[in-house]
Amino acid sequence: MGSVSHQAAKPRGRLLLVLLLFGFFAAVCVGAIYYAGDLSRLQAVRSAEESRAALRDVTDPAELDQAIKQYPSNRLLRLVALANEDVNDIDAAARRLLDEAAARPLPMLGDLGTASRNDLDALRRDLKTAEANVATFAPRYDALLTSARENVEKDVRSLNVGDERLTSFMAMIDEQHGAWTALTSKMLIARADYYNAYEKCVALLVREFGIYRVTNGQFVFPFQSTANGYNRAATAMTDAAKRSSELDGERASLRQSALSRWKAFVED
Repeated sequence: MGSVSHQAAKPRGRLLLVLLLFGFFAAVCVGAIYYAGDLSRLQAVRSAEESRAALRDVTDPAELDQAIKQYPSNRLLRLVALANEDVNDIDAAARRLLDEAAARPLPMLGDLGTASRNDLDALRRDLKTAEANVATFAPRYDALLTSARENVEKDVRSLNVGDERLTSFMAMIDEQHGAWTALTSKMLIARADYYNAYEKCVALLVREFGIYRVTNGQFVFPFQSTANGYNRAATAMTDAAKRSSELDGERASLRQSALSRWKAFVED
């Protein structure tokens, strides 16, 4: 039989060593990947547990900030904080727009008994301007929401929560924006109706100036038809103010339903 030379054995030895090193390296890589995946799953479970613990006893949106501060590095809670900040911003934007409608605080209808003709004319102009302003607010609010969404998505991406979590979160934000857009639209309509009815009352007072009298804070007109016209406008004005008040209550309900959505989000 032939023998293997010393020269031929060296390459085989080196090849065996390379294969052993490669196998060892592959095993280390597989172990590291497994460990990283296991660690990632462990962190996800811990994050979910912290989120549930922080939000479990929160029943009022006003309590959110304090609850979230318990785990400042928790990504799920930071997402909830972003969603809460988004609601605060878009709600405040709606209130600012409504407040901008009238150039100055408007007097109560019952306070107009001592108003001069010039005062009534000026008030009527202000009311027409306020009603016209409200008509321009819907597109402005939509633009604000578009900007707010872009900012939220940018902040979420910076947290590196993954595409699936990003998609579900932004879907929740879109639902949130849709609900607030619908509410703000109703608020704008109620405010416009209020200004319109108020202007009709003032227009009648301008027309009847010097003819009506004021008794115990009430306007008294010489003709019943005039009184009926005034009462219809005053009733429409009261109804619009009542709707605005009811919509303020709906704002609170929207915030509460948003809190429920955020809790469900961290449970997923």
